[in-house]
Amino acid sequence: MAEAIEKEELQLFYQPKVDMVRGRIFGAEALVRWQHPEQGLLPPNMFLPLIEGHRLQYALDWWVLRTAIRQAALWHADGLDLVVGINVSPSTIQYPDFTSQLMQLVDEENISTDLIELEIVESDAIDDLDAVSAVIHQCEDVGVHFALDDYGTGYSSLTYIRRLPVQTLKIDQIFVKDILTDQDDLNIVEGVIGLARAFGREMIAEGVENTEIGVRLLELGCNCAQGYGIAKPMPFTEIPAWVRQYRFPSEWIEVAKKLSAA
Repeated sequence: MAEAIEKEELQLFYQPKVDMVRGRIFGAEALVRWQHPEQGLLPPNMFLPLIEGHRLQYALDWWVLRTAIRQAALWHADGLDLVVGINVSPSTIQYPDFTSQLMQLVDEENISTDLIELEIVESDAIDDLDAVSAVIHQCEDVGVHFALDDYGTGYSSLTYIRRLPVQTLKIDQIFVKDILTDQDDLNIVEGVIGLARAFGREMIAEGVENTEIGVRLLELGCNCAQGYGIAKPMPFTEIPAWVRQYRFPSEWIEVAKKLSAA
């Protein structure tokens, strides 16, 4: 992985996030890919598990942070303001001076912290919830918000939502993609939406693979979504054109009108 970073074989793809009620594209999640010289373009599940808990994970996290913030600044300079979701491991944010190093990057790129959201995966092992919580508070004090990614897949869901001061819960796609056919998944998603409301968190559903899933989420009270039914992850250079041409499904617009009139 160190060699991949040094040889610039890594790249970021971005998956858009949309507000189905307001009809706006508000963000994009940065997803790392490895352009392997022999195996071609590799998704993260092919290499991230190999460096989990290793110092290489720290190096990769900072490469992703630097690259995503730089690219968000380039979008901003061209008049496109998207909140970029950047995945970072709990071990990395517990390193000394994480917040000050992050703010140094932000200052170097002259970008507003409003355009940055850090995502930590709920299923990742967090040895010290209090330490992670303290760093999240530090980041929020300077305007950088956090999201809890893959929510519902970990073993400490209620503990995490109670003790980590994240602003957003991302409902994991394994529950979302089958809510039209699986009553248990529908119940879980409805329960997570209720938890988010009870704790005053924003929410976004991953795994929205078609218009009908989006309609059901709107009916349940979840307004924000990402997934293949909206857009697959794409290179940084393709995002502006996609934003210009994207049209919200008429079904979402109709449901949004009914909700606003209710």
